Amino acid sequence: MTRLGESVARASELLAQDLSSDTTVERLLTETGSRRYLDLTDLSAVEQAELIAGRAVNVLPSAEKLAEEIESVRAQGRGLKVKLGIDPTGADVHLGHTVPMIVLSRFQRMGHDVTLLIGDITAKIGDPSGRSAERPPLTDEDIARHLSTYQDQVRPFFDFDKVAVRFNSEWLAGITLPKLIGILAQVPASQLLQRDDFRNRLAAGSGLTMSELIYPIAMAIDSAELACDIELGGVDQLLNMQMGRKVMEIYGQRPQMIATMPLIEGTDGTGAKMSKSKGNAVALTAPADDVFGKIMSIPDRLMVPYLRAWTEWTDAEIDAVGARLEARTLHPMDLKKVLAGEVVAALYGVPAAMAARAGFTAQFSKKSFVDVGSLPVVDLAEHGEKPATAVLATVLEFQPSASAARRVAKQNGLRLVVETGDGQESVVLAEAEAIRPLAEVVAEVLAKAGLGADGGVYLKAGRKLAQLHGVPKD
Repeated sequence: MTRLGESVARASELLAQDLSSDTTVERLLTETGSRRYLDLTDLSAVEQAELIAGRAVNVLPSAEKLAEEIESVRAQGRGLKVKLGIDPTGADVHLGHTVPMIVLSRFQRMGHDVTLLIGDITAKIGDPSGRSAERPPLTDEDIARHLSTYQDQVRPFFDFDKVAVRFNSEWLAGITLPKLIGILAQVPASQLLQRDDFRNRLAAGSGLTMSELIYPIAMAIDSAELACDIELGGVDQLLNMQMGRKVMEIYGQRPQMIATMPLIEGTDGTGAKMSKSKGNAVALTAPADDVFGKIMSIPDRLMVPYLRAWTEWTDAEIDAVGARLEARTLHPMDLKKVLAGEVVAALYGVPAAMAARAGFTAQFSKKSFVDVGSLPVVDLAEHGEKPATAVLATVLEFQPSASAARRVAKQNGLRLVVETGDGQESVVLAEAEAIRPLAEVVAEVLAKAGLGADGGVYLKAGRKLAQLHGVPKD
């Protein structure tokens, strides 16, 4: 049995147990977390290809071809030449950025030759993929600063000591105009302009520079200079990576294989990609409690995609807990706490994950919020005429805008929590209620449910909580 197989056997026993148990969860996080450092060289070529394909949107030409190539290079006594390129265009890194790094780590632990390609030249152009406008230019100082923070933040998911780090300025800074023209002469302009993002920008009258048109060519030259066997990247990079195949043919090389990773949906459940600007990202620098709470705020439907993206669970293990959810032998909240623990454990270790788990339980699973500590307060006498969406955005600043607060309501993330003598009653506020005067809605909810407000009434948005003052007692 392989080392991974032995780990799966141990974890499978834990996954069949009570996942509300702190003891069981701690053992599970320790077991699955250790896989981030597990030697995978004993896996067969087919098993390695399956482990990569299970986390990819596309493997081109196919997963079977990937297995064949792994077997072929093994016979030559080497590993695949694997490339992941990053353009350090920003200083802040979130969980969405780690997805291809985690897959790159798997290739690394399988014994392949991994190169992390830093686009210090291409970063100055800015990847045009999916953009509706030109990216502001960056200086060398900006790029160096961003790269330093990137490595520090991503380090929990990837061993930088076991990777070849290259900069594309090594060859792009010295490329001659005749050589560039020779490459461009063999790339049809129609191939560059077929991109939807380019066509949309031109149709809208937005700017499109020649440097952006050349960006895919520059990225493709990187693959040719490194003589890649396979390139990794987000699924939004597919056209850029296919250009790599074209340019490698121009260089007289065998075209690289491609593996694309999914773009992860943000925590707010709106369908938008995880992004700092949208306020739906989990920053890698966030404290453990905040990371745990942010994951706990996601819609249940995102649990499986998140498990696939950020844990070392196998497909069989994910399918097993999915079956337990359907059979109702596993509560979604218990699985979500395990998922949140996995992410925190990756960033800060298992003890920090268990501490964050305990803190979340103490704050949000209590029979009473009395001991939670200081909470923000909304006085209905002052703010009761405002809708809950406005209260969340302007009074509490729990959401960046009223429209964002409405999206929380659409996802059933907005609730009134009423403390009674028997514990707590939680009432979901639908979107239609969220845009009505808050005091009016509170009074109706209490009356309809036959609840009193003697024990306190709270407004809960996702994992954030505020106490309501001035609630009518009758």
